[in-house]
Amino acid sequence: MATSSDQVVLGSPAPDFRLRGTDGKSYAFADVAGERGTVIVFICNHCPYVKAIIDRMVQDARALRKDGIGFAAICSNDATAYPDDSFENMQAFAKRHDLPFPYLHDEDQSVARAYGAVCTPDFFGYDSDGRLKYHGRLDEGRTNPPSPSAPRELLEAMRSVAATSSAPTEQKPSMGCSIKWKTQA
Repeated sequence: MATSSDQVVLGSPAPDFRLRGTDGKSYAFADVAGERGTVIVFICNHCPYVKAIIDRMVQDARALRKDGIGFAAICSNDATAYPDDSFENMQAFAKRHDLPFPYLHDEDQSVARAYGAVCTPDFFGYDSDGRLKYHGRLDEGRTNPPSPSAPRELLEAMRSVAATSSAPTEQKPSMGCSIKWKTQA
């Protein structure tokens, strides 16, 4: 079921975390942060919205890295109910798509809750001080590619954040599958 990301408070500090990556290493926010900014995106392996954008997202992550902007993806889905999103399948997904950034497992879903993430993909762009400046979408594409003339919204916003510490005032929310939350006991 498609859902849009909720509005979160711009200017909020990035919640810290310590999560296991598909490469076997453990990462905190500081480990993935770039000198000029950081993107944290919540994704999963099986979502058709993620599958549709993954190649463009990887391309933009590589471009942003050249601009001094760190990038990490986090999977918070309940892997018991959605085995396609298991850690082992995350490792295969990272390899298949040659992810140039850490792909992290939020097994207890605490990081998604701390960030206020609600869908996959859900993008959070931070400035060099770790303050939220962008909470929007990658681009206008959903499950189909964007038009050739469409702006690369995340890329352009993060380049603005890196250069001026501000992002566009109009930010269109991301849309995708809802995060698959574990049943609360």
